[in-house]
Amino acid sequence: MLDLNAVSDAISLLAGTPSAWLMVPIGLIIGLVFGVLPGLSVPIAMAVFLPFTLYMDFLSAILFLTAIFTGGGFGGSVPAILMNVPGTTAAIATCFDGYPMAKQGRHNEALGLALAASTVGTIIGYALLFIILEPISRFVLQLGAPELFLISVAGLFLIAGLSGMFFWRGVLAGAAGLMIGTMGMSSSGVMRGTMGSMYMLDGISTTAAIIGLFAASELFGLARREYIVTDASARQVKLSLIAKGFFYAFKRWGMIFRGGLIGALVGTVPGVGSTVANLVSYSFARSLSKDPDSFGTGNPDGVIAAESANSSSEGGSMVALLALGIPGGAGTAIMLGAFAMHNVTGGPRFISDNKEIVYAIIGGNLIQALLLAGIGLLFLRVAVTIVKVPLRYLLPAITVLTVLGSYALSGTMVGPITLTGAAILGLIMKHYNYPAVAMVIGILLGSMMEGNLLRTWQLSRGDLSIFIDRPISLALLILLALAVLSPLIMRRANARLAKQADQK
Repeated sequence: MLDLNAVSDAISLLAGTPSAWLMVPIGLIIGLVFGVLPGLSVPIAMAVFLPFTLYMDFLSAILFLTAIFTGGGFGGSVPAILMNVPGTTAAIATCFDGYPMAKQGRHNEALGLALAASTVGTIIGYALLFIILEPISRFVLQLGAPELFLISVAGLFLIAGLSGMFFWRGVLAGAAGLMIGTMGMSSSGVMRGTMGSMYMLDGISTTAAIIGLFAASELFGLARREYIVTDASARQVKLSLIAKGFFYAFKRWGMIFRGGLIGALVGTVPGVGSTVANLVSYSFARSLSKDPDSFGTGNPDGVIAAESANSSSEGGSMVALLALGIPGGAGTAIMLGAFAMHNVTGGPRFISDNKEIVYAIIGGNLIQALLLAGIGLLFLRVAVTIVKVPLRYLLPAITVLTVLGSYALSGTMVGPITLTGAAILGLIMKHYNYPAVAMVIGILLGSMMEGNLLRTWQLSRGDLSIFIDRPISLALLILLALAVLSPLIMRRANARLAKQADQK
């Protein structure tokens, strides 16, 4: 139940903390900048500025870190749209239609769409958090290792479904990604795929692999062109066109709301996060569209679905942090560090004893989302000029940034080496129509799936009937079976209809 007294106290707390409103715009700008630069992820930005929060009060510290989170969520869409290089892993699906729009000279419109979807998605995520924080926290507690394992498997098959006629190639790519993602030392102390090298004990650098898989093939393609957008008239930077895309997104309010709802719900599952959320939302948008073949060619709905989900997942991931005291991803793990620095422990007792602070955090982030619209618009005015820079200057800069970013993640040459290997692999996969996105999801979910499968095996003592004995895992198994069988059923149905049409 909503505690009106706590809400009133939260409003007073926000009004009486001016330092928070000084730090929020700064946090948004930091997030935008780190999101735009490939390789410099939002968790890195949060980690860099975490020590500064020691000198702030608790509310200001959390709002500052969530502002970096919010700004980075949108900032990653800028290079995804303009260069097909996701600034963050949460902007992977934004590339699918955002970059084709940019090549058509509709980059202003695409960025406006992304800004609107990110703004509204953030509002949806925190509004749902405000309404369902307590009941959803009780539900998440019911998810054990079997359910988390099946959620990961279902995510792989959903992403493979984006491959269309290459569905099983997507499954194979995802399986290969799982193998890569489990390289190194396992949770049970077993070494796999290290080839005897001590440098591989920690596995591969996930961010470096993702940048290599996605960016490399496109950079090689761009090397043959003079500009990202070939039409000189289309390279113009116009706020009116950005605003046109911004307001067009509100005509697709159903798409925004669905993406926001999917992102918020997926974000509540610890370890899944915004990367999976935006891909799942994109997959749903494509499968439910009347013209699914238009996705991947510059359909605005693809940008809206992806951006609304990755932004709303932030609110969802805060459920695990506030209600359970466990991080839902890398960003919330750093926020948990801020909790510890201020001697605050998240969890059910934190909510019950400090409702006014919880509501103040949620309310502050709702206002933060509105500030993103204004600050983001001014930021785009500068960032979008990238399409006017000749590629002979731009490509070396992008290459240097990606290599430096991959090096900064590990502090060794492992990052750049991983980037190079993933780049070569990405080129080969693109040539043979194997979806790189399925491999990326496999890499991201590999360790999580392995850990949950191991815990399931230990809980059941090797009895796999545990998957059908638990109601939630049984429901997930049924959904997984439908996800696998539906492409085959649809293909046969279409073939039968085509045959009947030919006979007539």
